[in-house]
Amino acid sequence: MAASVFFSYSHVDEALRDQVETQLALLKRQGIIETWHDRRIGGGEEFAGAIEQHVETDDIILLLVSADFIASDYCYDIEMKRAMERHAAGEAIVIPVILRACDWHGAPFGKLNATPPNGTPITQYPDRDQALLEVAKAVRGAVARLAPKVSPSIGPRPVAAEADAPRSSLPAGPRSSNLALAKAFTERDKDRFKRDSFEYMARFFENSLGELAARNDGIEGDFRRIDADRFAAVVYKQGQAVSRCTVFLGDRTFAGGIAYSASETSASNGYNELLSVEADDQSMFLHSMGMAAMSGNRDAAKLTQEGAAELYWGMLIERLQPSRWG
Repeated sequence: MAASVFFSYSHVDEALRDQVETQLALLKRQGIIETWHDRRIGGGEEFAGAIEQHVETDDIILLLVSADFIASDYCYDIEMKRAMERHAAGEAIVIPVILRACDWHGAPFGKLNATPPNGTPITQYPDRDQALLEVAKAVRGAVARLAPKVSPSIGPRPVAAEADAPRSSLPAGPRSSNLALAKAFTERDKDRFKRDSFEYMARFFENSLGELAARNDGIEGDFRRIDADRFAAVVYKQGQAVSRCTVFLGDRTFAGGIAYSASETSASNGYNELLSVEADDQSMFLHSMGMAAMSGNRDAAKLTQEGAAELYWGMLIERLQPSRWG
C-alpha cells in the first residue's frame, strides 16, 4: 500500500510545487507514494471538502513554505494547523519544505526538521536539482518511518528492474550527485511541446470557467475555441463582462510562442504577455517574458504547462478578487 502525500501550498508557488512533485517521480513509479494537491479536484467536487479529506487522512503532509504560504489564511489556519495536530498525535508526518526565504522559524512547524537541510530555501541553492533531491530523500525517509502502516514493497515493480539489477551490486560509498548528462532538444521537440502546452491551456481554461461559475453565485464563464491556434474566454459578473482574453499561438515571424491578449481579438500583432518555449540541458519549459522582466529571476519564469496555464488564468480573473486563490 503506497503512502499518501498531500501538498499544502500557496498557488503563488505552483511552479515550485510542480518541480517538487517531479522530483518525487521515482517514488511514485515504485509504488512507494501517491501524491495529491488541490489541482486534482475534479469538476463538481466540493473544494473545501476534498482538501479536508486529504488533510485528515493522508500519511505525509508537505508544507511548501514561503511568505505567501504563511500569509494565506487557508494554508496557515486550516491546512497547517490540522496537519500539526495530526503530527502531534502520531497520525501523520509533517515535513516543512522551505521554498523561498521567509520568517518561518517561529511558526508551529518551526520545531520540525525542515528540508532542504538547515532550512536553506530551495530557491537559494546553487544547484536546484540537489535541493529538490533532498526533499525526495526526506519523503523516502518518512515513508520508512511509517512502516508497517504502509509497505513500499507492495506496488508496481520499477520499470526495467531486471536490466538495472547489476547496479545494485555496486559497492556503497561516496559518489558525485552530478550524474545527469546534458540533453539536446530539437526544433521538432519544441514545436510539439508548444502545441501540447497550448492544448493543455485550452482544456484548463474551459474546465476552470465551468468550475468558477459552479462555485460562485452570479458568475458565468464563456469559452470559445476560435480555431486550432486560438481560443477566447470571458468572465461575467451579474451578466456584465468583467474580463476577456484571447490566447493564441504566434507565428515565427512575430510572437513565436503562446500569447495572451486582454481582449477578444482575431489579430496576432499585439499581446499583453508571451510564453516562449525554451530548454536547459535537462528539460523544456515555458518562459514568461513578463515574469522574467519583473522578477529579474530567470528561474522564476521556468513554467510547467500547469504553471503557465495558471499564470494566464490568474490574469483573466484578477478583477474578481476571489477569497482563496493562494
